[in-house]
Amino acid sequence: MADGSKKQVPLRLSEKLYNQIAAWAEDDFRSVNGQIEYLLTECVKQRKKNGASRPKELDVPPDLDIE
Repeated sequence: MADGSKKQVPLRLSEKLYNQIAAWAEDDFRSVNGQIEYLLTECVKQRKKNGASRPKELDVPPDLDIE
């Protein structure tokens, strides 16, 4: 995919998470797809910056405040 083409990936999200991402995307003037791509890109950059190949506590679920 070095030619700039994009891969389509099916993604299932809870309605609550989708709605929160949609609201965030609207705030940032992005589409929902664009917001998800932006967030994933930022996560990959952060991972590269930290040099960690995986979380320190792999079996501990992340504390997400999406309620």
